[in-house]
This record gives sequence, C-alpha cells and structure tokens, in this order.
Amino acid sequence: MTSEKQEILEKKGWKIGSVKDFLGLTEEEESYIDLKLKLSANLRKLRIDRKLTQIEFARMIKSSQSRVAKLETGDPSVSIDLIIRSLLALGTSNKEIARTISS
Repeated sequence: MTSEKQEILEKKGWKIGSVKDFLGLTEEEESYIDLKLKLSANLRKLRIDRKLTQIEFARMIKSSQSRVAKLETGDPSVSIDLIIRSLLALGTSNKEIARTISS
C-alpha cells in the first residue's frame, strides 16, 4: 500500500496494521501460521506441476477432493503433519521441505 493511500485511510478513521496486530497473535502463532501457509502453497504448486487434479491427488492420499482443497489453503482443520505427509506422497524430499520452510 502506498503511503498516500494509507494516509487517506487513516484520515477516514481506518487503523493500519498487520494480521498479527489485528488478531493479537504471539510471535510463535504468527510463525506457525506462516509456516503452514508456505507448506500449503508448496503442496498446491507441486500438485499442479505434476498435472494432478485435486480428485486424482485425493485418491493418491486416500482422502477427498474437499480435504485436498483444505490442505492447499492451510485450513485451520488441517495439521502441518498432514500437509507434510501429502508433500511426501508427491515425492518431495526432506531437503525440499526444509527449503520451503526456510524460504
């Protein structure tokens, strides 16, 4: 957001801040959410790179298409454990997972 736009919004009474501020997250909670979203985005990218539909991938991991959609968006009902197991099912190496986490 440009500083001009921010200034206009603040003059109109809007408060500008981060998601962390808005939700009152701790540093650990913010880091956890960031990590989960990175892994989820990587999962979606890899599935698409391998030209798999969500339905095809769901069959691979013995799940449903709706669960794959939740995996790919970092839905709160999905654990990091499940995301990592799904990445491994796509043939992702531990090094590739570590690279995603550290990026």
